[in-house]
Amino acid sequence: MYAEFYGLEGKPFQLTPDPRFYFDSSTHHKAMAYLTYGLSQGEGFIIITGEIGAGKTTLVGHLLNELDTDQFVAAKIVTTNLGADDILRMVAVGFGLDANGKDKAVLLRDIEVFLRQNHKNGRRALLLIDEVQNLPTKALEELRMLSNFQEGDRALLQSFLVGQPEFRDKWAFDPELEQLRQRVIATHHLQAMTYEETREYVEHRLALVGWKNDPSFDDGAFRKIYEFTQGVPRRLNTLCSRILLFGAIEEIHNINEQVVADVITDMEQENALATQPINSPSSIRGAVNGGGVSSGRAVTNGGLPAGLEERLDTLEKYVRVHDDTIKAVLDIASVWLGKNAERDE
Repeated sequence: MYAEFYGLEGKPFQLTPDPRFYFDSSTHHKAMAYLTYGLSQGEGFIIITGEIGAGKTTLVGHLLNELDTDQFVAAKIVTTNLGADDILRMVAVGFGLDANGKDKAVLLRDIEVFLRQNHKNGRRALLLIDEVQNLPTKALEELRMLSNFQEGDRALLQSFLVGQPEFRDKWAFDPELEQLRQRVIATHHLQAMTYEETREYVEHRLALVGWKNDPSFDDGAFRKIYEFTQGVPRRLNTLCSRILLFGAIEEIHNINEQVVADVITDMEQENALATQPINSPSSIRGAVNGGGVSSGRAVTNGGLPAGLEERLDTLEKYVRVHDDTIKAVLDIASVWLGKNAERDE
């Protein structure tokens, strides 16, 4: 909706990581430097960590896009809490190998054959593990064992481990990961962006979809955006997407501090409602009218934020229709069961 209103060629702040929108902030630039250094070494583990929403997945996607597919073959795995055998299965599948019904020994053999064949063909194999903090120690040890595959003095596999901050303590202090620690050749923790970088980030993403300063953002708007997001990319995407949607609905062409404040109020109000134990639309009214949620936005005579009253009325109507439908089905079932019971007698 807002893309059409502002004449944009796409959505600049979608939440799905997209390497096309990679922004080279100082912290991401350092991370890319470590990744590039790791590639030049051709062995061991490179570890990148960062808070939720810091842009780790976009960074990895950007790296993959930069690789020459004639020189590299890469597998990317987004982990859940996988066991040791499961991680080997995921690695095999990530490299396009058939892992169905194969035990650990066969999987290891197939992976080794694949790595040696690629080395013979002049291609290096890279393994990128995203959300690595989910892996148990035994699964990490299996990854470390894969790093033992060599051809002469050259490692056949290099791994990049990307995860949340808790993984820093795990790999640094877990006594069972001593051998993995000895193979870590570089590590970097992604920081939040500065105010200046936050502003550049917003303008960078807008420019990529044909932004022509419509809407315009004044200094107060950028200050408020930074204050709320603290320079975390995912928070920025969420807030800025809502700002553009709000601007399109209200037909606003200049985003100022008050517009951003109004959007933030809406978001905080929605979060407050979402975290309350609500059983019905009526209880939402009670929560808002009773002071459970405060808002600086316009409200109706009933005390509800403008527009929410109508949505709640609609929701109550659907609930009533749903209840009536269930009652009708139960009545039909009761009659049907009664007829069957009479027939059985």
